[in-house]
Formats: sequence, C-alpha cells, structure tokens
Amino acid sequence: MTIKVLLADDQALVRAGFRSLLARSRDITVVGEAADGDEAVRLAVRTRPDVILMDIRMPGTDGITATRRIVTDQALPGCRVIILTTFDTEEHVFAALRAGASGFLTKEVEPAELRRAVTAVAAGDALLSPGVTRRVIEQFAHRQDLRPDAAQRLAGLTVRESEAVKLVALGLSNHEIAERLVISPLTAKTHITRALAKLAVRDRVQLVILAYESGLVRPGGPPHQVTGDPSAP
Repeated sequence: MTIKVLLADDQALVRAGFRSLLARSRDITVVGEAADGDEAVRLAVRTRPDVILMDIRMPGTDGITATRRIVTDQALPGCRVIILTTFDTEEHVFAALRAGASGFLTKEVEPAELRRAVTAVAAGDALLSPGVTRRVIEQFAHRQDLRPDAAQRLAGLTVRESEAVKLVALGLSNHEIAERLVISPLTAKTHITRALAKLAVRDRVQLVILAYESGLVRPGGPPHQVTGDPSAP
C-alpha cells in the first residue's frame, strides 16, 4: 500500500528537499504541498493524505492550529500529523501533542529516519517513545488544572482498561503491561484498543495526555503503583 504524504512548510526549498527524500521510498508518494496552515487544511480535505509533515511556524494559520483542525475533521479520520520544525523545545512538543499530532521531528532528521517515521505513523503508531512522551507530559501536567470532563470520559472504562491506560501513561509497553497485570500481551493490547475506541482518542500519545488531565496519573507517579490481579476482568 502506498502511503500518501502532504507537505506543509512555508519554504519552497524545504518542501522540495523533503519531497526528494521521500521519493526514494517506493511505498511513499507526495500528494501535495502547502505553504501555510489554511492551505494545508484545504489540501488535506482534497487529497486525503495518510500523513502530513507539518511545520509549526507558517504565515497566517500556524501548524499547531492547522493540526488541531485536521485531526478533529470527521472527513479525515485516518489522517495523521507529524510536526516537523527547527524548534525542538519541550513546549513545542507538548503543544503539538495536545493539538493531536502523532509525532514530532526536527528538520535535521536523517533521511532514513524520516521515512521510518512516516511509515510508523501511517501504521497507527505514535512517533515518540512512551518514555519520552511521559517525561514531556509530566513536566507540563502539574501546570494544568485537572479537567472534570476528562475524568468523566475515563469513568466509562472497565477496571482492567483503566489499569492498562494508567500503565500506558506511565510509559510501559504492551509486554510490560501484560507482565504487570498478569495477562497475555494480546489481552493487554485488546484492553488498550478498547480504551482508545471508548475514549475516542487517536493513539497512545493522546491516551497519555488524557490520563494526566483526568488525574488518573499524577506527575512523578511510579509505574509500580499498579499491580496485577489475575481474577480482574
């Protein structure tokens, strides 16, 4: 299957460079280029890309605002965004993740890493590792007020699903979650998949954010707070 990519950057030279790098992969094709956030939104609706490489700072509508509009558009359910910028501060990482981005890379990324990132995000994986995601979100979680609506959303989860979400937010992989809860990795993945569907979030990164916003996980909370119970559903 060919992965369709949309490039959004205000510099034509940058877009040309990324187009050239991605053209080296037989399973990736660039379906459009946008010079600002508004154009990125319009082209996303028209071309239906699988992945958008989105610059943060562009004239008019910035990349984070454009990302938020794209990921909340019901006409683009499978479209995922990788924020690509020269600014690698954690503030930008957090803002991009809260807007719904599935990944974050700097423009100094190596060609092979860029292609791997596009492939991973198109497959539904979050680009940031769980540990990195946890550190970024923890740093900012204590500055944010808890959101009652986030807690209400998590109330619809089963006990086991809630435990799995907590462990995802603490940075554990599916295999580590399975060991902690004394279940199989497939069952752990099933719990997480069901939680994603019930909470209507796009990927594990958004699951982590919701867990912190709801108070399910507190900044600095150790992974060993959750233990397995083989009799739990």
